[in-house]
Amino acid sequence: MFTRDDYELIDFGDGRRLERFQGILVDRPCPAADGLSRCTSAVWAGADIRYERSPGGDGQWRQVGRRPGSWSIRHGPIQLALQPTPLGQVGVFPEQAENWDWIDLQARRLGRPLKVLNLFAYTGGATLAAAAAGAEVVHVDAAKTVVAWARRNADLSNLAGAPIRWIVEDAARFVEREVRRGNRYDAVILDPPSYGHGPKGEAWKIERHLDDLLASCAALTGGRTAFILLTCHSPGIRPGRLKTSLAERFAGVAPDAVRVRTLYLRTAGGRRLPSGLAAYWPK
Repeated sequence: MFTRDDYELIDFGDGRRLERFQGILVDRPCPAADGLSRCTSAVWAGADIRYERSPGGDGQWRQVGRRPGSWSIRHGPIQLALQPTPLGQVGVFPEQAENWDWIDLQARRLGRPLKVLNLFAYTGGATLAAAAAGAEVVHVDAAKTVVAWARRNADLSNLAGAPIRWIVEDAARFVEREVRRGNRYDAVILDPPSYGHGPKGEAWKIERHLDDLLASCAALTGGRTAFILLTCHSPGIRPGRLKTSLAERFAGVAPDAVRVRTLYLRTAGGRRLPSGLAAYWPK
């Protein structure tokens, strides 16, 4: 997990969350906090930057306190550069930190180098966790800018020389091509969005396309899967669906061997903010 100096969830409610990233207090929207009450109102006034959406759905950042300078946070050996993005993100999903610890454990467990495929890989937290544990990683994301960001994070984490391939491509298209090429992997990490588009306009909708993608990923592991990590942030997909999808498509994976849990961010006072689901195999 992050140290409190690097990251802390301060409060949430009324459709927003207040977080501290390396001393910078960030106020931004959070659908999971809709219908919830804030613990305290006074602390929100101290935000340094605030993301506000217009009625039309667009948004922008407003600086109300200190301006972030050279801004980054650390998780173990991984250092991640931060910056406010036009969509209200800052370059890291803090709820993924526990998953990075799990990836590190799995990558070291078998005592041999693993070849890991990371799809929808964003700015590289999971990629760098696997690489730091000795794995060879193929990092795939459709956005050229975030792949460049991930490569910068590799530099910051002293992993520029690690065996990582950086791929800018639609995840499903890349996997299909890898199957045709006969390439094989030991493990797969996926963090698919609810919906989106690839660099050439390829449509993605998780309810419609997830199972086909998992089937293709299973073909890439060829029955020798070392581990699978699937995270999901779509309210319409329930834990049972994730268990069944993994078990039906990966040979040797039984539903009762898949662990699905809710990801949470926690305040210092113990309040929990649900932040999606994660399905793990082995359990």
